[in-house]
Amino acid sequence: MTDQTGEVTRLLEAISAGEAGAVDELLPRVYDELRRLARIRMVGERDAGGHQPTSLVHEAYLRLVGPVQTRFKNRAHFFGAAGEAMRRILVDRARERGAQKRGGDRRQVTLDDRAAGMTPPVDDVLAVDHALQKLEVKDAAMAVVVKLRYFAGLTVEETAEALDSSPRTVNRQWTAARAWLQRELKSG
Repeated sequence: MTDQTGEVTRLLEAISAGEAGAVDELLPRVYDELRRLARIRMVGERDAGGHQPTSLVHEAYLRLVGPVQTRFKNRAHFFGAAGEAMRRILVDRARERGAQKRGGDRRQVTLDDRAAGMTPPVDDVLAVDHALQKLEVKDAAMAVVVKLRYFAGLTVEETAEALDSSPRTVNRQWTAARAWLQRELKSG
């Protein structure tokens, strides 16, 4: 895994430097992990509208390495961005299908460590997205931690690495953010 991690980081640096062929070389190295992440993201989709994890991977990858490229610090930063891209794609899809943002028929959303990296049903994706937008206004740092932990499925350690923070700080932010979001979703 270390060789793979180092190679992914090297390719991300090459892409940032504009090296020809680096984008094409990166996809085979990250594809399996992106596909795993996409499958996890789509677990709760009741009506995926014919979309499969493969299409989610390709759409997210194009957003990440398309014409407007982000500079990625490392593998964890890349996969965090991939999780965020997938979250945005799924939210867009849910909105397109006309899913309700609010309603008494909405199920409770669980934001715990077991749920990290798992997508709730479409109605819940929209509810969490709405609450997350409010959290971004209140505390942007906590919102980023939620995106990386809950939507990208990163561990506390991977999140800390992606944010150049300590695991202790990330864990504290994750705990506070979960509590705030749970209150927000219940009052929703």
